[in-house]
Amino acid sequence: MITALDVRLDDGRVLRAYDGGADAASRLVLVWHHGSPQTGAPLHPVLEAASARGIRVLSYGRPAYGGSTPNPGRDVASAAADVAAVADAFGVETFAAMGASGGGPHALAGAALLPERVTGVVTLAGIAPYTDAFGWFDGMRSSGALRAAMQGREARARFAETEEFDPDQFLPADFAALEGPWAALGADVARSEVFGPDGLIDDDVALASPWGFELEQVVAPVLLVQGEQDRVVPRRHASWMLSRLPDATLWMRLDDGHVSVLDTVPDAMDWLLERAT
Repeated sequence: MITALDVRLDDGRVLRAYDGGADAASRLVLVWHHGSPQTGAPLHPVLEAASARGIRVLSYGRPAYGGSTPNPGRDVASAAADVAAVADAFGVETFAAMGASGGGPHALAGAALLPERVTGVVTLAGIAPYTDAFGWFDGMRSSGALRAAMQGREARARFAETEEFDPDQFLPADFAALEGPWAALGADVARSEVFGPDGLIDDDVALASPWGFELEQVVAPVLLVQGEQDRVVPRRHASWMLSRLPDATLWMRLDDGHVSVLDTVPDAMDWLLERAT
C-alpha cells in the first residue's frame, strides 16, 4: 500500500512524499527521483521490481510538481536538503537513490551532499552538468527548452507558452515501452499537467545552470545507464560523467532510447543491493 505524506520544511514549503512499502525488514530503502515532468508518485514498474527484491521505495514531487510547493530559483543541489527531509519524515537514515532523466542529477545531488546517508546511485538517461568540454546539445532532437533555460527563468517560461512535444525525440522502442511496461509513466506525465509548467521550467533552469556541487564530490558508487540511441539526452552525457565521477560504472544500452532504457530498473536495483550489503 502506498502512503502519501505532506512533509513540512523549515522554510514553510511542503513536499508531497510517498512511501511505497513501510517494511522494517526491507533489504534496502530506495529513493526514486522522478523525471521531468511527473507528479512524484511512485510508478508501478518501480514498485513491482522493488517488491520482488525486498526494497522499500520512497519518492516525492520536486518543488511545483504533484502538490509540492514551488521553489523558483532552486538549483539541483537543493534536492539534497529536500530528500533528507523526506527520509527523516519516514524514519529512514541511509538509502540508495535512483533517478530517471531529469531525476538523475537530483539523485546525484543527494550523494554529493549527504555522503554519510547515500549508499549508491543509479541514473537512467540522466543529463550531465552543462560544460563546453563536449557539444552538450549535440544529438538532442529538441534542445529549445534547455537553450531557453540557459537565458534564465523568464526566457524558459516564455518558451513554455508555445512549447510542443516533438515525437521524433523518441524511438519506436520508447513508444513501445510507453504502450507496454511503462504505460504508468505516460499516465503520470498526463496527471502532472494539472499542476502547470512551473516544475518543468524550474527543472530546466536548474539543469542548465551550475548545479551547486561537483561530480567529483560523489563518493558513493554510481551506475550510469544510457541508451546509445537516446535523442533527448545524448550518449556523450553519460560517458563524460563517467570520466568525472570517482566510482562510476556505465551500462551503455545499444538499442535503447530515452524511455526504453528504463527496462533496466530491475537489474539496476540488483546492482544497488550488491553494494549495500
